[in-house]
Amino acid sequence: MYYTEEHEWLREEDGVYVVGITAHAAEQLGDVVFLELPEAGDTVSKDDEIVVIESVKAASDILSPLDGEIAEVNETMVDEPGKVNDDPEGDAWLFKIKASDTSVLDDYMDEAAYKKFIA
Repeated sequence: MYYTEEHEWLREEDGVYVVGITAHAAEQLGDVVFLELPEAGDTVSKDDEIVVIESVKAASDILSPLDGEIAEVNETMVDEPGKVNDDPEGDAWLFKIKASDTSVLDDYMDEAAYKKFIA
């Protein structure tokens, strides 16, 4: 898995990258009450604001960690946004992206580096 300084995680599955927020981010947000996800088929650029996440504490934008096309969104999360708090690095993934450029992955952290970053 890869981790960003914006507290997103990515993991590669069959050439597509699954993206979500980290457990640390979910904990900092508190109870998530609303999610607005991109549309499958949308073309995005790295750092585009593509997800809106609202909690009882704050509203935040999730940025695209890669250039590419949104391959799939986790529609379950729209109906049950609180799942982000239950399993943020598992079933509560937000979207999948077909990356057009993966060179930026070299800039992201592995799990050990991310744990040091949030310490």
